[in-house]
Amino acid sequence: MRYPICHSAEYDERGAPTMNRATPSIVRDIMSRDCYRVSPNASITTLAKGLALHRLPGAPVVDESDRLIGFISEQDVMGRVLDSIYHDDEAPLVKEMMRHEVLSVSPNKSITDLAQEMLGPKPKVYPVVEQQRLIGIVTRRDILVALLAIRRH
Repeated sequence: MRYPICHSAEYDERGAPTMNRATPSIVRDIMSRDCYRVSPNASITTLAKGLALHRLPGAPVVDESDRLIGFISEQDVMGRVLDSIYHDDEAPLVKEMMRHEVLSVSPNKSITDLAQEMLGPKPKVYPVVEQQRLIGIVTRRDILVALLAIRRH
């Protein structure tokens, strides 16, 4: 299954972010919808290719009903992919390596509140969850672009 990464921010001729709607205030305003996600039964190699293709530092793991059940980062898989190259091992499945404790965010969370939380060593990508289902992701870059738009107004 392929999911495009759709960023809500656009850029003008100077490279400055422009928002195509009112000044964003909550995560729902800036999150990427229909994002890349992975099945727990996917191989780590498949995941690594997806992360590279979509230029993501990690991906939510979802079940058949799109319920968020885990998260796996590129850092989690780099060592295993490297090992499989040197030892010609079969790559493990995502479910064998994913983190079950996932920091997620509500679509109604304030952008400035989330920005404060992201100042520390928190994830670079937050799954956006509503009624236990994944509805999008928000990245540090999305937050930065939104903060620039807020600052301008």
